[in-house]
Amino acid sequence: MDCRGKHVLLAGATGGIGQAIAVELDRAGARLTLVGRNEEKLAGLCRRLAGPHHSIAADLDDPAQRERVARHCAQTGLDVLINAVGVMDFRLFEDQAPAAIERMVQTNLLAPMLLCQRLVPVLKRREEAAIVNIGSIFGSIGHPGFTAYCASKFGLRGFTEALQRELHDSPVRVSYLAPRATRTDLNSDAVTALNQALGNATDTPERVAGAVLKALGGKRRQHYLGWPENLFVRLNGLFPGLVHNALTRKLHIIRRHAEP
Repeated sequence: MDCRGKHVLLAGATGGIGQAIAVELDRAGARLTLVGRNEEKLAGLCRRLAGPHHSIAADLDDPAQRERVARHCAQTGLDVLINAVGVMDFRLFEDQAPAAIERMVQTNLLAPMLLCQRLVPVLKRREEAAIVNIGSIFGSIGHPGFTAYCASKFGLRGFTEALQRELHDSPVRVSYLAPRATRTDLNSDAVTALNQALGNATDTPERVAGAVLKALGGKRRQHYLGWPENLFVRLNGLFPGLVHNALTRKLHIIRRHAEP
């Protein structure tokens, strides 16, 4: 899909990956509706962009605010929905606050699902439309210390896969993109230290944003970023015992960094 002149709703626009996606789409000539919780950050992002874009300060976990965003898109028309919302809480599952678990499931899974449900009829009015859901490598690999986060991203991947098949004969093309560790404020100091201790490679938000535009222009439905993470996803599907053994050998390192 050529994004020039297309109306794109970018949910999670003020996050590290969201801002990078906004910059790439602006360069590509898209018309953006930027959605984020922080009005000040939204205003700052709009000032960085060349085109005249629309922004809505909204918490998509809230049904009334989510509906306000959906009504705007229904009135203006919509070509592309990108769900880049996400929250993470790194700690051992038994130490995690129930409220943190609920928030991850709500923000990472339920909010994108319900926004998609509300906007699929709007997208179907176009001859060509797209949904891109930003997941995570942890949506395919259960990783200690990220138990609830993995559950939310596994759910998003399953939802996206099912929706891809459900909308196969419609104008709406659905894609799932799974970044590996990315250098954004989503990562706490503990997560950054863990990645360094484990020797995990990290990507820039700009690399992820470039992959989003490739996803919009290509035919693949699922995109996994990074090596050897891409290999681990395949191995976990075919030989989960291999990945299980590799991760449990590092459990003492993960536990040390996850200590409250």
